[in-house]
Amino acid sequence: MGTKGDKHTEETAKGVEVLLNALSAMDEVTTKKMFGGYGIFYKGKMFGLFSAKGKAYLKANESNLHEFEPYGKEQHSRMPYYYIPEVLFPDTDEIIRLAKTSIATLDIS
Repeated sequence: MGTKGDKHTEETAKGVEVLLNALSAMDEVTTKKMFGGYGIFYKGKMFGLFSAKGKAYLKANESNLHEFEPYGKEQHSRMPYYYIPEVLFPDTDEIIRLAKTSIATLDIS
């Protein structure tokens, strides 16, 4: 995501498509256009985002923040989402593992 008024670009759409392909083995993952980027949802709850600047982030709290240390723990603004590098996208096992740690931070009934 970005700031209000950011425009969706073809590059951003392609990037989120690559990420979604990596997550395709997971049921109930959807996206929604938001502020020039995309929110990434599981069962209607946002657990990740793809920014207008072409970066992917997953939600973290004290339970899984350590998972993002190898990637520099770059936070998206003041939101509890942390950067995952695009070089990980082909490693579907790792992307899915990280996504599941982010989903575990959600209150899903």
